[in-house]
Amino acid sequence: MIRFYLSCLLAFTGGHMVNYAVILYLQEKVGSDLLSGIGFGLSFGSAIVFGWFAGVLCDRISPARVIHGAQALFLLCLAGLWWTDVGATDQTRVVWTLFSAFLGGLAWSFVGPARLATLGQIAPPDKLKPATIIFNLQVLLGFGLAPLVIGLVRSRAGWPAVFATGMALFVASSLLLLGIRTQGSSQPSQGVMREMGEGFAAVRANPLLTQLILAAIMAYAMTGPMQILLPKLAREVLGLSELQRGGYLGLMALTLIAGGVSALLLGKHLHHGAAIFVGTLTACLLFASLSYWSSATVSATALGGMGLLGGMVISFVIAGIQGQAPEALRGRIMGIYSIISQVVPAASGVAAGALVRATGVTRAIWMAGVGLALLALLAAMLMPQLRRARA
Repeated sequence: MIRFYLSCLLAFTGGHMVNYAVILYLQEKVGSDLLSGIGFGLSFGSAIVFGWFAGVLCDRISPARVIHGAQALFLLCLAGLWWTDVGATDQTRVVWTLFSAFLGGLAWSFVGPARLATLGQIAPPDKLKPATIIFNLQVLLGFGLAPLVIGLVRSRAGWPAVFATGMALFVASSLLLLGIRTQGSSQPSQGVMREMGEGFAAVRANPLLTQLILAAIMAYAMTGPMQILLPKLAREVLGLSELQRGGYLGLMALTLIAGGVSALLLGKHLHHGAAIFVGTLTACLLFASLSYWSSATVSATALGGMGLLGGMVISFVIAGIQGQAPEALRGRIMGIYSIISQVVPAASGVAAGALVRATGVTRAIWMAGVGLALLALLAAMLMPQLRRARA
């Protein structure tokens, strides 16, 4: 389990480095917020097409094999970004960057459900929920560490070193997985569409699982605006240097981890449904408040509170979904969750890129935060099973 968690940490740090690198590269080298939103959309949006098959595949064959294949795609993505920086012309730079982002998105489509399905096989059944929260800590830590690593490496050696660092992380992650044994289904294949339908039927048959899936959509809707708008806020409004921007964005690491740890320690004592709704609503309002602060200290405090609540909410949601997923359909159920965790941020990131282009960064942050807070309030009224869920 320790090797698996460490492999997850390295892989998710490298994966989120890909996302941030695409955004920052297009913002700085091409100078287009809209293209940075499209690049982020490609980095995650491919899951809407390929993620369904990924969930089926993780139930058919060993999910550990799927992880290795996905991480090979990440290596190709980073190699493409490296080539873009050192060999592409100004006329082809955008095309190569977006193509590399698509390869990264294809990798994300498979790596999420494969790692969650692997966890379901190697964790003891009575420890699956806390194991899932620990797994999610690696995801959140990787999300927070990625901008710090990019800022540190790039300030000393430039973009090629950033891409090389990401490639090294994926190689080390795959090596750590060697010897971890998982297995696929012994049942004969019934066709992708039919097997996908079985996954949807399992979600529909369980109202709590359905509402946990919807809560995941609600929680991840804020991720896209964060990744698109916060780098621009740090640079243009707060006036931070490159290293300071990395630290500001990397603050999410500590607070997301603290939120995940809080979920692990307080999970037996908190009402999970109420924590999910109150935490989401408050985090959205804190995000909206970032549009008002010109002080980096105050802004960082609000960002930290948002990360703390976000880490706790996402941990409760993913642990709940993992706990409700039937064993035989775990790959497909977690595939649905993984699609949400990738496509929703991608869609909201594209929307944020268009919004900031039309209104400016502070106005875009306020509109996104308030809009998502209203959505969370509506969800709390329309999801009675989740609202009553205690654990």
